[in-house]
Amino acid sequence: METPDQSAQEALCEEILAEARRESEQVVRRARDEAAALLSQAAAEADQLRQQRLAQARAEASRKAELILATVPVEAGRHRSSEIEALLQTICERARGQLAQRQKLDYRATVVSLAAEAVSRMEGDAFLVKLPAAERRAIGDGLAEQITRRLGRPPLSITISDEPTLPADGLLVQDAQGRQVWNNGLQARLERLWPELRRQIAVGTSLVPRNRPAGGGI
Repeated sequence: METPDQSAQEALCEEILAEARRESEQVVRRARDEAAALLSQAAAEADQLRQQRLAQARAEASRKAELILATVPVEAGRHRSSEIEALLQTICERARGQLAQRQKLDYRATVVSLAAEAVSRMEGDAFLVKLPAAERRAIGDGLAEQITRRLGRPPLSITISDEPTLPADGLLVQDAQGRQVWNNGLQARLERLWPELRRQIAVGTSLVPRNRPAGGGI
């Protein structure tokens, strides 16, 4: 038979155990709530970080896209310039080939014209016109007289001579003292006039605007 003291002690123990269980349950609930809150906060922070990184990635992609788009006109212009240069170079090479073959040329009349032009740019009244020996023989006699008539500047002394160092279509004009020398052969003349010719071709065919120079870069 339990005594009053034993009953009181058991009741006290039960009360203590019950209180412990309640506190334990509260602790567990708080822990769960805190864990849930921490998980929610972590998820929100992770989502915010993802959004920030996504925004940064989009901004970087947009910046790179703008840089790429900005280079398109430059690259297109460079490509166009390269294509125009190649086309003009092809035209120049074709002109060189036609001159070398003397297509559609009265070569004697051409030599007279080229020699007369060179003489007209020099001072004096005595000049030496040098040609390759083979060309001089092929052209024949009377060349000096033709040049003189073309210039219309009597009295004028013009001598025709051979120059073995000249190329096949070469033509060298100098004064009697050799102080003034003018290389007016076909290829040399084309080389000298090509910058202006290429500009005229580029503008005339609308490859470049009329007010834009073609020399040194289209």
